[in-house]
Amino acid sequence: MKAAVIEAPGKVTVTTVPDPTPGPRDVVVEVASCGLCGTDLHILEGEFAPTLPIVPGHEFAGTVAAIGTQVTEVAVGDKVAVDPSLYCHECRFCREGRANMCERWAAIGVSVAGGAAEFAVAPVANCVKLPDHVDVADAALIEPLSCAVRGYDILSARMASRVLIYGSGTMGLMMLELAKLTGAASVDVVDLNPDRLATARTLGVSNAAAGADELGRPQGWDIVIDATGNAAAIQDGINRVAKAGTFLQFGVSDYATTATIEPYKIYNQEITITGSMAVLHSYERAADLFANGVIDPAVFISDRVPLADYPAAIDQFKAGKGRKIVVVP
Repeated sequence: MKAAVIEAPGKVTVTTVPDPTPGPRDVVVEVASCGLCGTDLHILEGEFAPTLPIVPGHEFAGTVAAIGTQVTEVAVGDKVAVDPSLYCHECRFCREGRANMCERWAAIGVSVAGGAAEFAVAPVANCVKLPDHVDVADAALIEPLSCAVRGYDILSARMASRVLIYGSGTMGLMMLELAKLTGAASVDVVDLNPDRLATARTLGVSNAAAGADELGRPQGWDIVIDATGNAAAIQDGINRVAKAGTFLQFGVSDYATTATIEPYKIYNQEITITGSMAVLHSYERAADLFANGVIDPAVFISDRVPLADYPAAIDQFKAGKGRKIVVVP
């Protein structure tokens, strides 16, 4: 089969690799869509230290093409989306229900072959069966949505909160949609990219601007979410949190990224600074939200490209052009 392969830091090609075969409790998925994500860039740049070469792609969905001898939960021809998370289920964090902190954390498309290919293999436990009306060509969006749902689990957002989001790429826009769904009084978005701000306006943002100073809220916001991973955005965002408010680090930063906090201010104003890591008990809920139309794929997916163009798609994503780029094997 054809697959994109990250062969070494900075080098990705599309080549022929062996077809996957299912183990007893595995499923082979014929991939219909595979989204590109910032994590793919980190792997390409050698930051996440996976074993290379590797087939990337942790956001994918498709149709069951083959099942293992002990699989009864799905059948050939079923539509499925795949939770890429691979946990050991044995370490302290797994036993405490915090599997996203797994001491042996791994993921499809990060540490084992993923969905940037014609076919991908996954444990049946990771496959969520989709209703007939869901188009698997759009369902790669479920994985990033599940990360956003996890973010809102961390926030435990109160009704009528005032929310500020840095970044109106895919993740920032998903956080916008969830903020609206959870009853935010207002949702403001900051981004330097005017095209992305235009998309936020299309989705019904309260205010969209190139900088928080333009939004005129000197008292700050109850919830501030960074969906960029950018040091300047993070630093600015921490300083925009209202008294008793929360800052959520949701965007994935480079390892070397730092920000400065004022400990007295954190103490005196009871500010919470927290983070959200990947997926935890949120994938199935995201699939339900997606099936019920919480996000519009026509708005979120800006580009659908053939697998053969994966290297060019990575370059486009790195340049910040478009919104969600989906590879169609």
